[in-house]
Amino acid sequence: MKKIFLFAAVAVTMGLASCSIDNVENIGEMSTSEYPQTDSHVQDVLAGVYQNLNTTHANPQCSFLYAACLASDDQLGGGGTNDKLMQAEDLLCNYNADMTNQFYSDRYAGIARANTLIKVLLDASGMSEDVKNKGLAEAYFLRAFYYYELASMYGNVPLILDPEQEDNSQGDVKVLWGQILQDLRNACDMLPAVRRTDGRIDKYTAEAMLSRAWLFYTGFYCNGTSTADLVKTDYNPLTSVDLNDGTTLTKQDVINYIDDCVNNSGYELVPDFRNLWAYTNKLVVDEYPYTAGQGLKWVENENGVNPESMFAIKFNKLASWSTTIGYANGIALHFGVRGGQDYANTFPFGQGWGAGPVAPNLVNDWKAAEPNDMRLKATIAFVNDKQEMPAYTYGGWADFVQETDYYSKKWSPICAVNKGYVKGEDGQDPPAYIACFETGMYPGNWDTSGENNFQLSNIHDLVLIRFADVLLMQSELKEDPSGINKVRARAGLPAINGYSLQALQNERRWELACEGIRWNDIRRWHIASVVLAKQENQPIYYCGSASTNTAHNGGYTARYNATAGFQKMPETQIALGTVKQNDGWTDASSEYGGW
Repeated sequence: MKKIFLFAAVAVTMGLASCSIDNVENIGEMSTSEYPQTDSHVQDVLAGVYQNLNTTHANPQCSFLYAACLASDDQLGGGGTNDKLMQAEDLLCNYNADMTNQFYSDRYAGIARANTLIKVLLDASGMSEDVKNKGLAEAYFLRAFYYYELASMYGNVPLILDPEQEDNSQGDVKVLWGQILQDLRNACDMLPAVRRTDGRIDKYTAEAMLSRAWLFYTGFYCNGTSTADLVKTDYNPLTSVDLNDGTTLTKQDVINYIDDCVNNSGYELVPDFRNLWAYTNKLVVDEYPYTAGQGLKWVENENGVNPESMFAIKFNKLASWSTTIGYANGIALHFGVRGGQDYANTFPFGQGWGAGPVAPNLVNDWKAAEPNDMRLKATIAFVNDKQEMPAYTYGGWADFVQETDYYSKKWSPICAVNKGYVKGEDGQDPPAYIACFETGMYPGNWDTSGENNFQLSNIHDLVLIRFADVLLMQSELKEDPSGINKVRARAGLPAINGYSLQALQNERRWELACEGIRWNDIRRWHIASVVLAKQENQPIYYCGSASTNTAHNGGYTARYNATAGFQKMPETQIALGTVKQNDGWTDASSEYGGW
C-alpha cells in the first residue's frame, strides 16, 4: 500500500495564539506508519491543517474572502491602473488565464492535509479517544470550511475525500454540498460542549458555520443547479438536505444547533460596537478625534480575548520575505488607504493598496434606512470629515481607480503616533508615525524585515465569524426578531415589532458591512442581479479626477446573470482535465481590458 505523508508545523500561530513565537518546530515529512501515534502528535499535525488559513494570506487578492468583498454591491474594486485583478473581481470579469489559481491550489493543499489526518485518525491506536475525536472534528470542520470557500468561489469543484483517491474530477454539486454539511454536522456532534479561547475550533463555532453553509446552500440552490436556476429571482429555500452518509439534515436540526450556540456557548456581543475594531487600540484611541475621551477600549489590547470572535485567522511577528508573508494580515494591507501621502493625512488609518473602496450606494442606502445608526460612522471613514482624516489627498499615488470618498475602517491597517516605539536608522531622525500600531503594542522579537513595515506589520486578527452573525442567523432561521433586536440594541436602535425578511436583510447589511458576508447573502436571497446594478453611475475618482462608476462588459447584472457569481475556473485546472469551465467565461464578453 502506498504510504501517505503528513506535513505539520507546530504553533507559530498558524491560526492559533496571537503574537506567540514560542515552540516553533517544522515537523516536515513523516510517514503515517510512524506519525501520528500520540496525543501530542495529533496537535502537531492539526497545526499544519490550520496553517492553510494563513497560507492564502501570502496572496490574499486571489482568495474567496477578498473577491467576495469586491464582488458585492457594497465595495468596488479599487487599486491602481495596474491592479486589474481588483477591478476584474469587482466587475466579474477575467484578467488572465489563472487569476485565482493560487487560491485554488492552496485550498486543495489544505484539504489534502485534512484528508490525510482524517484517514489516519479513523484507524489510529495509541492515543486517547477524546483527543482522537477532537482531532477528527477539527479536521472535518477545516475541510468543510475550505470546501465552502471553493464551492462559493467556483461552484462545482472536485470532491476529494481520500488522499489516495484516483478520480479527482467534478461530480454532482449536491454531493459536494452534502459532504460540506455532513462534515460540519459531524464536527458539531463530536466536539465537547466547551468554549475555547485559544483560537481553535469549538462545538459552537462548528454550529455557527453549519448555519452559514446551510443558509447559503438551501437558498442559492433552491431553484435547481443550473446557472439559469441560480440567477432566478424566486426565493423559497430548501427545508431538508440529503447527506452523503444516508442521513438527512433538516431546517429544524439546524435551528437546534444555532439555538444551542446562542444559549450555551458563552460567546456574547461586545457592549460597544466600536471596541471590535483596531482603531480603538490603546496607542491610538485618545489621539483619534472620533474615539477620543469616550472610554473606548479595543477587545484585543494586550492579546485580550474578544468575546464576540468565534472564528478568526491569527497572525504573528514572523512575516518575512524569506519565509512567508502569510503570517501577516494581507487583507489589512490590501484594504488600507491607497498609499503615497504623509501618515498625518490619513491618521489613524494606515496605508496599503486601496482595494475595496466603499461604494457610495451603501452609504446612501444606510443613511436613508437608519439615519441614527452609530455603526455607519463606526464602519466607514469619510475622507472629507476632519474627524476622520485630517488632510487626505485625493489620489495619493495618483493612479487610483474607482476611488470614492469612503473607506471601510473594520479591517484597515492602523498607524500610530511614534512615541519612541521606533528609533531612527543610521543617524536618521525617527519617523513621526509608525506604519502599523502593532510595532508599538508588541515590541521586540519581530522578524527584522517586518518591524514597522507597512506590508508586514499588520497582525491584528481577521475575524471570520462573529456572535452578532449568529444572532442574525438565528432570527433568519426561526423567523423571529429577537436576534435582530439584540444586535440593534447594541447599536442604540429601537426594536422592530415583528420579523420580516427585508428587516433581516437590512440588519445583516449594516451590522456585517465590509466583512465579506454580503456577497453570499445577496446570492442566496436571489437579489444579486438587482442590487449589483446600483453600483453603476455612482460617483468615483479616476486618477484623482471626478468620474462615475461605468458599466463594463455589459454591466454588473449581465455579468452576474452569465456567471451566477462564480469566478473563472483557472486554466491550469482546465488543462488537467478535472474541471470544465464555468458559464460566462468562454468568450470575449468576459475579458476585462482596463478602466
